[in-house]
Amino acid sequence: MSRLRIALTTGDQDGIGFEVTAKALHKLGPQKNVQFIVWRSDSVSSKYLKLIDQKFQRITVDTLEEALKIDGPYLIDICSDLSPAQWVEITAKACLKKKIDGMATAPLSKTLIKEAGFKDLGHTDILKRISKTKSVHMGFVGEKFNVVLTTAHLPISQVTKHLSFSTVAEALLHANELRKALPVKVRNKPIGVLGLNPHAGEQGLIGQEELMIFPNLASFAKEKGIPVEGPLVPDAAFFPENWGRFSIYLCLYHDQGLIPFKMIHGQDSGVHISLGVPFVRTSVDHGTAKDIFSKNKANPNSMLDSIRWAINLARQA
Repeated sequence: MSRLRIALTTGDQDGIGFEVTAKALHKLGPQKNVQFIVWRSDSVSSKYLKLIDQKFQRITVDTLEEALKIDGPYLIDICSDLSPAQWVEITAKACLKKKIDGMATAPLSKTLIKEAGFKDLGHTDILKRISKTKSVHMGFVGEKFNVVLTTAHLPISQVTKHLSFSTVAEALLHANELRKALPVKVRNKPIGVLGLNPHAGEQGLIGQEELMIFPNLASFAKEKGIPVEGPLVPDAAFFPENWGRFSIYLCLYHDQGLIPFKMIHGQDSGVHISLGVPFVRTSVDHGTAKDIFSKNKANPNSMLDSIRWAINLARQA
């Protein structure tokens, strides 16, 4: 089996990205047939480099080009003076060219992306631009349940304008790809699709969106062999007794899925997976947490899970 290359970008220099990456790598340790490539700035705390060195043989280089020339059981440490937004862009291009097998990203602020001269609003927009992918969906894998978002960073006033049978069907296809990657005991369960309106529309008494979307969606799912249920009543879908019923909750807008996901899983667990890009990208499910930068308080569990999922998905690719 050839060695997988997994790149880790550590985000804002004054955020917790490098701290959680170093702690996660220390917990994880070397993995068979996996080489980690870690992007970081020269301002990182030496104590976190020492934490990595307790488990890995580390070689430091200046560029990804240099990193890709090194084979063997080493962790490759790219000490870069480029913007962390450029780390993401360069890594995505390498993934697209299959020079890297997957990437796991620490949090990156939109402000820093703008300061780098990019017009992108976040990681996902960078990945879409590099891969020329029009449709990417945000998936979130947690210990209790999993979520995929049909629409993402839209003003709530714009959500209904972006919902149609075709947009939900496309999200369902991406959710189904994630379902296939889940453990066997989970993947065999249906995808639960939430309704948009209170009571899932009450058969058109409270909004028409469910009537416009779901009859065709059921036929589409049957044709594609996708197990599906819905529309689920949004205010009851996430009761604990329902978590085990579904492989994934397909939610129609950002907060419909992420409020319950983050309420249950907190900010220290859960993995964000980009669905639709032609390479593996996972991410933490939290922000830069600059208020605790350099205080050694950051929980690495989300980054640890992100790295594990990047390896798992790259091996399945």
